[in-house]
Amino acid sequence: MQDYLVFQLYAPLVAWGDQAVGQERPSADHPSRSALLGLLAAALGIDRSDEAQQAQLSAACRFGIKLYTPGLAMRDFHTAQVPPASKKAKHLYTRRDELGEPKLGTILSFRSYRQDSLNVVALWLNEYSAYSLTQLQNALRQPHFHLYLGRKACPPATPLSPELGQFASMKAALDTYAPADELRPLLERARSRYYWEPHSASGLEETYRGPRYDQPISRKRWQFASREEAVFLQGEADHVPQ
Repeated sequence: MQDYLVFQLYAPLVAWGDQAVGQERPSADHPSRSALLGLLAAALGIDRSDEAQQAQLSAACRFGIKLYTPGLAMRDFHTAQVPPASKKAKHLYTRRDELGEPKLGTILSFRSYRQDSLNVVALWLNEYSAYSLTQLQNALRQPHFHLYLGRKACPPATPLSPELGQFASMKAALDTYAPADELRPLLERARSRYYWEPHSASGLEETYRGPRYDQPISRKRWQFASREEAVFLQGEADHVPQ
């Protein structure tokens, strides 16, 4: 038996960051590891610039995800004013600082979102974690900073409702959790998929494994490393809790 903390993530719009090249800012169909760590760090009150605490949290946590519905894709066109690039320019800490610079230029970019995406997340801890699941549960119930699902324009539309429990497998933890009643219409048309960090007690046979570039190296420099993600696509994945 393993202890798990299980919670739900739903919003009308979410944006699960993926590899960004040039002007494109895509969204994956399910949460990235970096997004989940960022959510927990915000709940705990860990500043993004505190790399030691960020690394400690990352080393402690492992995740499994049950994607009930990825939602409809939406692509948004953005224009933004930015100061000219210069190696000699002073560091600008806020958006207000940027807009106060002379000779602003304009950049074009595309942002991708998911509409009506519903995920359930199971979290378990390494043996030598500096945190407890109870501590993380309390933080998600009463977060220190505002929580959002990928971008600041994407706050959760329902409470995360974190629940603690002991289960024989990660799949059992995810399948036992019942999302909020108001989300039942999404479950009725769900064809669930599972994504997880390889785990001996997953309770699932992998359909395949693939790389995902969402393991944070440095929040300050916005650097990420590759990791392996296990995927299960069919069969019992259609289970919906009653």
